[in-house]
This record gives sequence, C-alpha cells and structure tokens, in this order.
Amino acid sequence: MTGERDRLRSTFDGAAPLYDEVRPGYPEALFDDVASLSVIPSRGRILEIGCGTGQATVPLARRGYGVLCIEFGETLAVVARRNLAGYPGVEVRVRAFEAYPVAEEAFDLAVSATAFHWLDPAVALPKVARSLKPGGAIALFWNEHVRSERNEGFFEAAQRIYAREAPEIFDDNYGGPPRPDEVPDRAEEIEDSDLFGPTIRRRYGWDQAYDAAEYVRVLDTYSGHRNLDDETRGRLFRGIGRLIDEKFGGRVVKGYQTSLYVARKR
Repeated sequence: MTGERDRLRSTFDGAAPLYDEVRPGYPEALFDDVASLSVIPSRGRILEIGCGTGQATVPLARRGYGVLCIEFGETLAVVARRNLAGYPGVEVRVRAFEAYPVAEEAFDLAVSATAFHWLDPAVALPKVARSLKPGGAIALFWNEHVRSERNEGFFEAAQRIYAREAPEIFDDNYGGPPRPDEVPDRAEEIEDSDLFGPTIRRRYGWDQAYDAAEYVRVLDTYSGHRNLDDETRGRLFRGIGRLIDEKFGGRVVKGYQTSLYVARKR
C-alpha cells in the first residue's frame, strides 16, 4: 500500500508546471483563519508538508512567516523555489516527509495543503507533534470537489465517457459530487492521535468555470488520470472535451470547497 501511494503521489512531479498553472489556490480568508486560530506569532516559523509548487506557501510567506517546505517531488520543488524567490525566509527541501530529519520543538505551526492524505497519519502526526513548540498548532486543509447549483449534470454524464474509455478509473457507484455538507470530516483522525486538542473546522466554497481545454488540463494533473497510459488518457480527454463542447455549450462549472482543520498541540 505504501509503495502504491508513493508511486501515485510521484505522478504530480511530471506535471509540475501544469499543476502550478491550472490547479486552484486557496481563499485568502483561510490564511487569515490559520493565523488567528493557531495563534502563531507575527514572525513565527512554519513547517509545510508537501508544498507542491507553493500555492499555499506564497500567502504564508507574504504574511511574514518563515517556512521550511518538505516536498516529495524534485520538479515541483524547482517550481516552488521559483515562485518563492522573493521570500528569503522560505526554504524548500526535497525529500519524503517520513524520512526527513525534522528538528524537535522548532516550529510554531505545521501546515499541509491538499497533501496530508498521502501520508500515513500514524507516522506523520507524531512526527508533526514532535516538531512543534509547546502550544504550537497543526493546520491541514484540502480543496475538494463538491456539488454546485451550476453543475447541470455534467459530472454524471461524464461517467459514461469514463466507463467506455478508462474503465480502470471508472467508479460504478459514483452518484455525482457530494454536497458541501457531505464532505467527510477529517477532524476525528487528528483527535484520535491524542497528540492535539479539539479540532476547529472551517469551510470555504466557490465555483470555477472551465472551457473544454481548461477542464481537460485540470484533469491532467490528477494522479489517477496521469497514471493511465497515453493512448487511454488521450481517448478519455477527447471524449470529455467533446461532451463539454457538444452537450454543455462549451463550458462547465466545478464546485469547490476548501476544508480547514486547526488543532493545538497538547
């Protein structure tokens, strides 16, 4: 299981520039809440796990925090360093977080943006707790696909394309995106570690419109899609592009919800 997880998370590295260009960032209000809920000092030090291309790092660095980023992918790290070149208080190092020798009680806050699910929490949460100063906090957040009033049935219709062109990633039980209130709550995973206090959750929602080419480019950054062979992926993307152009007027809307979890170290 660990080997398969590492193989899938490594697929992002081959699409680093595209990932940086098309993946959505995070609401500014989230970073304000991270700062207030974690009670991080004004020049506090942050450990970021899986920074990707720096989409969450830049807003944190812009607020004056020092950040040590541990990134699994070498190419992702290259793009992150480029995006963070104007922030001397940020350092990006390439290594699996599980293997990185993190200093103990060195950070005021640990964050991970749409990345912590790639780690084994039984290993990662104790390591994070050891890295935090007394009174430090963890802030985990994810961008998640949710149902929108403007979806107009596209995601359900697209399943026929998946079934025909890429059955290996087709989910016969898929009933469309979840409603925002149906997104699984990850607080229990943090609290069950007994390393952190009560978890505070915040949600932020928005819609994003895509034309056919834009939507296919987003799909090309997802690990399951990138793991397809080139021929299968090409057929799938052409089919989805035609569906958008011919049945949905050349434009679709995807609903997003960012879920934030903040907890203080015990």
